[in-house]
Amino acid sequence: MSVIKAQNLVKDYALDKHVVHALRGVDLEFESGEFAAIAGPSGSGKSTFLHLAGCLDTITSGEMIIDDINTGKMSKKQLALLRRNKIGFIFQAYNLIPVLSVEENISFPLTLLGVDKKEIKSRTTKVLEDVGLADMVKRRPKDMSGGQQQRVAIARALIKKPALILADEPTANLDSTIGQEILELMVSLNKSEGTTFVFSTHDSMVMDYARRLIKIRDGKIEADETK
Repeated sequence: MSVIKAQNLVKDYALDKHVVHALRGVDLEFESGEFAAIAGPSGSGKSTFLHLAGCLDTITSGEMIIDDINTGKMSKKQLALLRRNKIGFIFQAYNLIPVLSVEENISFPLTLLGVDKKEIKSRTTKVLEDVGLADMVKRRPKDMSGGQQQRVAIARALIKKPALILADEPTANLDSTIGQEILELMVSLNKSEGTTFVFSTHDSMVMDYARRLIKIRDGKIEADETK
């Protein structure tokens, strides 16, 4: 089953009096359970693709289908609901809420979804154990290392049990040892939970861990290899 299906995907941006062609007719499909990376230099279109797949931006033309839902003609409100219900995000800057504890940051998406408090507690406890943070529930982000904060971000993405997790340069702010630990954690969760992970990256270590590697340049797919 396809979690992402892009067909002749085009994304243009207006920049002053010029048009930037970020994606130029991209065809890509990701099946459920994949662990894949989209790699390329800055400005290649990899983050743009993730933003479109994550319903954070709208397409110019073509199709972007997420979990059998065509996003092309959806309103911003509909896109926000799809994003909230189906997609988890992991960013290089972590994007944690500073005033909330680890437990509160992780459970926040379920609170937005109106999930029962008992269910929230149960799921939060499990995902904290999954990412190795069961002893840090009351800490604030400022009291944690970069690797620990990224684990919180992963837990927050997982707690909704999304069809898809999009990770935009998730190791960029981590040293190589911590980056490897984070990647091994995501590989483990991909295998145990069957969660689909799609990365954008220029980190060779992420490329090595990916079971499928897509290379993009100037908004076009250059290579698509399954290991």
